[in-house]
Amino acid sequence: MAETTRERERERLNLNLNLNLNIDMHLSEIELPTLTSVVSNPSGLDSLSNYSGTDPDEFSDLLVVLTRSRDSDCLTESNWEVALEQLGGEENEHVEIHRFGHWACGWWEALVVKEGTDQHRIAQEITSSLSDYPVLNDEHFSQKEMEHADDVWRDCYSDEERIEYLRKNKSELPDYFMKFSDLLNCARGNYCPSFNGYCDFIN
Repeated sequence: MAETTRERERERLNLNLNLNLNIDMHLSEIELPTLTSVVSNPSGLDSLSNYSGTDPDEFSDLLVVLTRSRDSDCLTESNWEVALEQLGGEENEHVEIHRFGHWACGWWEALVVKEGTDQHRIAQEITSSLSDYPVLNDEHFSQKEMEHADDVWRDCYSDEERIEYLRKNKSELPDYFMKFSDLLNCARGNYCPSFNGYCDFIN
C-alpha cells in the first residue's frame, strides 16, 4: 500500500514537472519586440527619417511589453497599470518607461524590461495572457471605465444637461438612488448614473 502511494506521488510530481517544463518552453517561444524596432515605426506610418532623439541602437537590449499614448483608451491604460505592477513597478532596476514625442498623438510611452531578467519572463507571461484574453484584470478595467465615465459626466455636461438626461432616463435610474441627496449629487456631477453597470452617455 505504501509503495503504491509513493508511486502515485512520483507520478504527480513528474506530471507537475512536465507541466512546468511545457509552460517554460511555451514562454521561451514568446518574442518581445525590441525598443529599437518599435521606435523606428511606432504608429505604422513612421520611419527613422522623422525620428530625433537617443540613438535607437542604444535600446537593443530593452524589450517592449506594452505601449500607450496620450489618446489611449481605458483598456490600454488598465493593462498598462496592471502590467507595471506585476513587473514590480518603475522602481525595479530591470523595468523602464521611455517617453517619446509624436507628430500625431503628442507623445507615446513604452513599458520595457531588460532582456534575460526575471522581469523578462514576467513580461512573456503578460504577453501570453493577453494573447488569450485582452484584459489583464477585469476588476481594475471596470474601475478605470467607471472613473472615465465620472470624468465625462462631470466635465462634459452642464448642470442643465445632466438634469435633462436624468429626467429622460428616470425609469432606468439604479436602485441605489434611494435618497434625494443621491440624485442631487449625481445631478451636480459628483458621480455618473450607471444603468445596469453601463454608462451609455459616454458614447
